[in-house]
Amino acid sequence: MVFFDLPVTTKRERRLATQFRKALLDDGFEMLQYSVYTRLCPNRDNANTHLSRVKRFAPNNGSIRMIVLTENQYCNMHIVSGEKTIQERLDTAFQLSFF
Repeated sequence: MVFFDLPVTTKRERRLATQFRKALLDDGFEMLQYSVYTRLCPNRDNANTHLSRVKRFAPNNGSIRMIVLTENQYCNMHIVSGEKTIQERLDTAFQLSFF
């Protein structure tokens, strides 16, 4: 999960923020909220690969944070207002349980 707050006061800053959001989408992230993007990774090594990519295309200004959550932690997120995204509904519909 990537959280960011980027400056957008100048035309150049807006362009850099847009490029960052597009790079996240191109890398398989999906927008959860305007400045919160998520991506499902099968394991820690894959998550580290995407962390390296985010670092590579991140602009120098602003604040960008990334946190790795397990699928279980992500699924236990409480929605206080609004509804699940289409992707969240699809993910929970296709989960398998093994006993």
